[in-house]
Amino acid sequence: MERRSFIRKVTAGAAATAAVVAAPAVHAQQQIRWRLASSFPKALDTIYGAAEVFSKAVADATGGRLNISVHPAGELVPAFGVVDAIQNGTVECAHTAPYYFFGKDETFALDCAVPFGLNSRQQTAWMYEGNGMKLLREFYAQYNIVNFPMGNTGAQMGGWYRKEFKSLDEVKGMKMRIGGFGGRIIQVLGMVPQNIPGGEIYPALEKGTIDATEWVGPYDDEKLGFVKVAPFYYYPGWWEGGPQLSLYVNSKAWEALPADMKGAVAAAASHAHVVMQARYDARNPDALKRLVGAGAKLRPMPRPIMDAAFKASQDVYAELNAKNANWKKVFEDWSKFRADQVLWFRVTEREFDNFMAAQKL
Repeated sequence: MERRSFIRKVTAGAAATAAVVAAPAVHAQQQIRWRLASSFPKALDTIYGAAEVFSKAVADATGGRLNISVHPAGELVPAFGVVDAIQNGTVECAHTAPYYFFGKDETFALDCAVPFGLNSRQQTAWMYEGNGMKLLREFYAQYNIVNFPMGNTGAQMGGWYRKEFKSLDEVKGMKMRIGGFGGRIIQVLGMVPQNIPGGEIYPALEKGTIDATEWVGPYDDEKLGFVKVAPFYYYPGWWEGGPQLSLYVNSKAWEALPADMKGAVAAAASHAHVVMQARYDARNPDALKRLVGAGAKLRPMPRPIMDAAFKASQDVYAELNAKNANWKKVFEDWSKFRADQVLWFRVTEREFDNFMAAQKL
């Protein structure tokens, strides 16, 4: 009896052990929630929408383990308060135009756009295949920020003006809403720059608080209604040949992520980077046609103004090289890259584009 009882117990134990081994292992899935503060209003679905594209891509790639909620400007922090919020850990990440923060350090602008800088393809090349990412990561470390390229508008328009102009004398004293570093250059030309968030521009233009404004290009500008109060639409925006948007992540929040989630964030930011410009390129042509139909008067930026602005920008960059070590370190690499890119684009891209522009398609 004892022998049979022992055998039964051993057999039962072995069966139980086999069942445990055969059963799939169940691991608790780590779930992390982040908040993303945008510098843009929700109504601007193309530029604000890049953050939503990013958030969805992260959720899909991680099976929902990393959930990032997106919040428009003003909901969590003001449009121009996102750097402080990231630096202090108030939010985990943000989507913004880095040149908004050139008042903290002019080097921020090189992560976005400076007058007569790189176009969108060249900026992306510098970031991913040049030294851009490396140099800017070093710079941003002092702000507790890890940065990722996340969108580009392509070359922008030169803005909306209440009156037509053809010379430098005609723009002197003009109050213009302009983002980022361009304001410093138009100030040299005698204009008065105003830094106003996107959602507040139309009322300022309508009331005459400002005489002119630039934002992005036809698709966004149509939504903001500028044609109703300032019909002269100039091009190009020489201060924004290829402005890059960035994802800012708090460094502690970044380091706390497991490796697979870090990979998902990086991949999703690159995906949103491509989608954003694709949407602008696809939507701007029809929007421009509608704006012209609504009364927009297209005007090329007068060459004397372009020449004066170019000279002023080079003078400002030289001054910054002499007094801002952060700027000089990044700018020297950036400017060498720009020279090579301009040489290459002069050989083939420019000739192809000029030929195609002359065709009656």
